Amino acid sequence: MEKGIMYTGLASQYKEELEEKLMNVMDTEIGLDIVNLGLIYGIDLDDEGVCNIRLTFTGAGCSCSEHILKGVHEQLDPLGFITEVKIKIVWSPAWVLDRITRYGRISLGINPGR
Repeated sequence: MEKGIMYTGLASQYKEELEEKLMNVMDTEIGLDIVNLGLIYGIDLDDEGVCNIRLTFTGAGCSCSEHILKGVHEQLDPLGFITEVKIKIVWSPAWVLDRITRYGRISLGINPGR
């Protein structure tokens, strides 16, 4: 079963805008954006506008990791309610196929399940 992004602080107020921007960041190896791929575990936005992103990669040797990190900054830095973007790469819990959204499964031709 897919697991969504955990929003904390002010991030929940901007959920749609954050997801829309982050859907422009692609994992070029797989051909799917990082939101639908389930690579983002959490987004926190504090009162000062500091946006902390917790994300992972499909594996430790992900060749597009630098591209993804750069893309997150390119998409979020221009947003007026964000003053700084900080990214924390996490490996626990490990990314699994179950994190892919229903839309992502359909896009990749994987059985969407329930």
